[in-house]
Amino acid sequence: MQLLTSSSSKCSANSLLKTLELLAPAKTAEIGIAAVDCGVDAVYIAGPSFGARRAASNSMDDVRRLVEYAHRFGVRVFLTVNTIIYEEEIPEVRKLLQEARDAGIDALIVQDPAVLQIAGEAGIDIPMHASTQCSIRTPEKARFYESLGFSRLVLERELSLKDITEISSTIDAEIEFFVHGALCVCYSGQCYLSEYLTGRSANRGECAQPCRSLYDLTDAAGHTIVRRKALLSLKDYNLITRLEDLAVAGVSSFKIEGRLKNASYVRNVVRAYSDALDALVARYPDRFCRSSFGRVSGGFTPDLDKTFNRGYTTLWLDGRRGPAWSSMDTPKSMGEDIGTVSSIRRSGPRMDITIRPAKTATALHNGDGFAFPCPDGDIIGFRADTCNGLTISTRSIPELYIGARLYRNINTAFEKTMDRQNGIREISVNVDLTVLPDCIRATAATEDGRSATIEINANGNSAEQPGRMLDTLRAQLSKRTSHYTFSVNSIDNPEGAQVPFFTVSSINAVRRELAARLDAQPVNMIPMPSGKVNPSVREVSSVTYKSNIANSITRALYAGRGASSTEDAYEISHRPGAELMRTRYCIRYELGICPVHQRAADSGPLFLVNNSRRLALEFDCRHCEMVVREAGLA
Repeated sequence: MQLLTSSSSKCSANSLLKTLELLAPAKTAEIGIAAVDCGVDAVYIAGPSFGARRAASNSMDDVRRLVEYAHRFGVRVFLTVNTIIYEEEIPEVRKLLQEARDAGIDALIVQDPAVLQIAGEAGIDIPMHASTQCSIRTPEKARFYESLGFSRLVLERELSLKDITEISSTIDAEIEFFVHGALCVCYSGQCYLSEYLTGRSANRGECAQPCRSLYDLTDAAGHTIVRRKALLSLKDYNLITRLEDLAVAGVSSFKIEGRLKNASYVRNVVRAYSDALDALVARYPDRFCRSSFGRVSGGFTPDLDKTFNRGYTTLWLDGRRGPAWSSMDTPKSMGEDIGTVSSIRRSGPRMDITIRPAKTATALHNGDGFAFPCPDGDIIGFRADTCNGLTISTRSIPELYIGARLYRNINTAFEKTMDRQNGIREISVNVDLTVLPDCIRATAATEDGRSATIEINANGNSAEQPGRMLDTLRAQLSKRTSHYTFSVNSIDNPEGAQVPFFTVSSINAVRRELAARLDAQPVNMIPMPSGKVNPSVREVSSVTYKSNIANSITRALYAGRGASSTEDAYEISHRPGAELMRTRYCIRYELGICPVHQRAADSGPLFLVNNSRRLALEFDCRHCEMVVREAGLA
């Protein structure tokens, strides 16, 4: 089994190489560990509070356990503190930051700038990353957040390569960008639709995901244009073929979305993107390297089509509207297109379904999960009890009909393969041997720069066959132990010195001792940059509710940077007439009725209606953006 070697050690020694980081989500410590095993460079996880996914919180003991495991490979762990902070919560935030420091967290992902001041006053020196919730999408805003002391900026997802390049050229901070997973339809951090409809704020980690709900689209006269469609639901991001473009544009951290996703999703996506980054580094070894140590060998072959997705899009990356962005037919994961239902045979509570496959060599498996769209817009899913060729046996499903399009969203064979064949992540260790009188010195050096030396005493025993003894030493020391893969790099036998004799068990004991001595030393992690405060960078004269100010610290920060007035966050003021969302996504364009790009007639005012609640749509064609506002009852 061949192990892919790492160039990470070159990163720490050569500042001209650009470090690339694959960043994965972790709903739990166990999922984070699975991501580490599959080749990730960094993991982001929530603690017990203040994470933008409240359903994915963890105890600090679990976070600490993940840190200890990840640091074995130089993998970083980031803690999400990316909600807006209310005044009364400041003491709790201070306590969480202290716990994060004590747990060994490598950086904090932050939305509310108050967290920087809270940390500074408490003497907590942890790098801060500006969350995508900060909605950074212009060079001016990027410079402002960098000036506050953020060492990394997580850019808005709806940017083009040109936008990223422009921002990168104006700042020194690192750039992080999402490359895979679910997409918010709104500019991140500025979606107030969930708060307006349900009282559950996205900026507080409680988004009710109204963008995945079904709506009717009506005109000003109340006529229904589209009925019961997920008109605000986007496909998922997939930029696996664009990593080189992003790296050239200035991105150093490639982020996977999914802190509510399960372990199989994270393993599959991480392995796919880790392989792609390894290939990029292999193509340009003098330009790029990975930020962690150890590479994965063996195991399953990743397949992004076999894991949760709503269909894929590259969104605005090329600065234009390409193929459809919307998943309006269903906001759920449909999975692989299997084919159409060609016959149904019902027998009491059971039924047999035969399909006409969409492609040859389609293989179905017992326990596979399937879904099909109904004419009324609903999606119905079911599990197969048994599969025989292209025939599926299952419980009776009254809604299923001949001609229905069938999709597979759970592939049991693939899931079992991932469970059985997870691959092995190991740090490479070079061993140099020197033959000395009555002993041999073994010096081991890891790819991250740690070293250990042992002298093996032979107690006066000489090998009768020196060549064979040296071959045995090479073979026994070139094996795996713990999470290391040892390889004898050289054997120095000065002036043909007598080769001592060693038993195989004594050589194996040396390899284990070398591993123990290496484990006793902390991994030489590639250092992360710290941010620098630059108070000379000023804000605009007035700051609106879109800056999400929810405490006195953040308000004073903006005032100190030149803001003459500041509005409360929407969650506090519920400002009448506020934009509930602004987005590059355009319903008119998706439906083929855009008067600018598709030369369609102006449709007049349009509205989204759900359970008698009506939302007004506005179209800012000069900026190619759509706005959603409240509009009362239908």
